[in-house]
Amino acid sequence: MIEIKSYSEDMAIEIADLFHAAVHNIDSSIYTKEQQEAWAPTPPDYDHWSVRLKNKKPFIAVIDGHVAGFIELDEDGHIDCAYTHPDFQRKGVATTLYNYLLIAARRRKIDRLYVDASHMAKPFFEQLGFTTIKMNEILLRGVVLANFTMQKYLNEIKS
Repeated sequence: MIEIKSYSEDMAIEIADLFHAAVHNIDSSIYTKEQQEAWAPTPPDYDHWSVRLKNKKPFIAVIDGHVAGFIELDEDGHIDCAYTHPDFQRKGVATTLYNYLLIAARRRKIDRLYVDASHMAKPFFEQLGFTTIKMNEILLRGVVLANFTMQKYLNEIKS
């Protein structure tokens, strides 16, 4: 069973480790080891993550007492992070988190969600009805990474 919780500071290290594990679990034919290390340096910067998470206040998916995933929703509709621990991938964690985020977005009267999705996340967001606006190349720690700016309007009528 997936339980969605609000962020608490005692989760910071587990979330930072989850992010690191998720990025470093990506097949190196999609993102090279050099790109993975630029994206999620080893070891994680726990101080950075503690400050970031305190500000972002992500929604957390918990399974059997373990942080299985997290997702962040900024006030302008930006989904800044959406990650699932490798041990819990393909078990509905990301979908459950997104559905929770969608309810929160509607409560906040956000009419547009957008995300800069990795190659790995792009198909997930496409299945949710997001459309690609553009591909981006980002220079991060001296390494170029690609992602896709995607968006979804929440007031669109589904047929």
